[in-house]
Amino acid sequence: MPSIELKSAGSIDPLVVPRHAVQQRFRQPKKNIPQTVFERIRVLDVVRNYVAEFNPVPPVPMAELKEHADRVVGLLRCDPIYRDYIGVVLSNEMWRESLASVPYERRLLLLPKCMRVEAKCPAPFDEFGLLCKQCGLCTIQDLTVEAERLGYAVLVAEGSAIVMSIIQTGKIDAIVGVSCLSVLEQAFPYMEAAAIPGVAIPLLQDDCIDTTVDLDSVWEYIHLTSEDRTWRLDLGALRDEVDFWFTSASLDLIMGAADGETERIGRQWLGRAGKRWRPFLTVAAYQALRGDAGTPLPDDLRKVAVAVECFHKASLIHDDIEDNDALRYGEKTLHEEHGLAVALNVGDLLIGEGYRLLASCRVSAEQRTRMLQVAAEGQRQLCRGQGAELCWARRPQPLKPNDVLDIFRRKTAPAFDVALRMGALCAGVEQHDEVFEVIGKYSEALGIAYQIRDDLSDLGFGGETNDIAGMRPSLLLAVAHDKAHGEKKDLLASIWRRAWPDGVTPEQVEALYAELGASHRAEVLLGTFKEEAIRSLNGLENHNFKGLLRRTLGKIFNDIEIKGWCKEHEHLTRSNGARVFEAAQA
Repeated sequence: MPSIELKSAGSIDPLVVPRHAVQQRFRQPKKNIPQTVFERIRVLDVVRNYVAEFNPVPPVPMAELKEHADRVVGLLRCDPIYRDYIGVVLSNEMWRESLASVPYERRLLLLPKCMRVEAKCPAPFDEFGLLCKQCGLCTIQDLTVEAERLGYAVLVAEGSAIVMSIIQTGKIDAIVGVSCLSVLEQAFPYMEAAAIPGVAIPLLQDDCIDTTVDLDSVWEYIHLTSEDRTWRLDLGALRDEVDFWFTSASLDLIMGAADGETERIGRQWLGRAGKRWRPFLTVAAYQALRGDAGTPLPDDLRKVAVAVECFHKASLIHDDIEDNDALRYGEKTLHEEHGLAVALNVGDLLIGEGYRLLASCRVSAEQRTRMLQVAAEGQRQLCRGQGAELCWARRPQPLKPNDVLDIFRRKTAPAFDVALRMGALCAGVEQHDEVFEVIGKYSEALGIAYQIRDDLSDLGFGGETNDIAGMRPSLLLAVAHDKAHGEKKDLLASIWRRAWPDGVTPEQVEALYAELGASHRAEVLLGTFKEEAIRSLNGLENHNFKGLLRRTLGKIFNDIEIKGWCKEHEHLTRSNGARVFEAAQA
């Protein structure tokens, strides 16, 4: 089987991505529902709040489900075109606790055959559906293997007759299904009549061939269990609380009043805009691993979270100086605003503040020692990664994609690793090697994916820090140079060497990215490392920690995009002017 081999950039096992799967994975759909709409209206958060408040008890008849969906559409003030999807999410949330209480061995995973790569799939069919040959061309293999490992029965088939026959065996107490909305519509009455707990994940694009699905959602539902007590945790509210800790008044309470101009500048920088994923990860890990869930967050956790952000913000100050960047968060960088010497000093101060906060925590001596060791080792790893980039900058030459991924691993992954380990240590997890081994693998994959996403988001001068203009190692530039030939390869090599050719603009270079497939390849690698982060959790026995890390990954990337429905549903909608709910009532 022809494949693209991605050599490991560290402890991650080598990944082999089927070439055809790479081509299909980001196939453009025929119609889109903009991703930004779903990010803006936060459908899932609103639905969960709605279900918690009104507590509709499943099974809910289709007509009643339609009424609930209409109310949620009203609450969201969104286009009614989203009602079908909202109905699915509502039904899922109503059944979530029931599904979680069903043992894995009494569940069925139902996958559609259209997820296969039809032109190359070697799997035959029998009366029950597709007999997967585990060729690796599509995601059916990964989902099947993991579900069967947990104890699921798995079928790759479609149609209400299959669902009904399975229900009638009495051997299945819950169903996790992936399908287009039209098939979900047909199966719904049978599940409603049998009161079988079921959740459904809609396919992400048009047509009934080579389709894809939001894998994060599928993995979450497959692993859903009542042993995970963190799924109700409101990650949005938790992140808002962490953000509040970085207001001026809160920082004074946590760190003590600022003394002198240097400390005031440091506090201002610490409180500036930013995603604050690292302190959020610290708190999330603590919430998942602590033994007294439900009690208020301790003051020491606030100190640890702020310490983690102190280390991160110090690294940004120094990075901006080393990269000669003029802007950060849309404002002047610290060295542009206050001068190089002051910025260096403030960065050093924040590192010291981080260690001071950790040392002042009222935890056991063992915990405190381990936290200081983790922080010191993370600092060393980060400096090594930045050092590799700085050494390259002295004699810049073209880098291979794996070389850039290795820089990403060494520069970005350590901060995520430190954040998670700090939360675990604060919760008292000191001897659990299993947890720390998983944290290492998860952080490495997360860090690489995060940096790839930043590379993609920096495209164009609308990006905050354009890598072409900043002359930094870029995965896109590495992939483009690797794929180019002749004059184009010479041009990209000149850019790597910082010998910018006359008359060539960054826009032209980015056009080359698209022409050579570099942007597409980067998107594939982003998905690959996100999936690697999810797979790293497979052996984790702590259901709370596993569930929360999986949800956190989705929270960080927040990239669910519903791209339209299959032809059958589209034809139904056009022919009778109704949505799925009306068709099911008829």
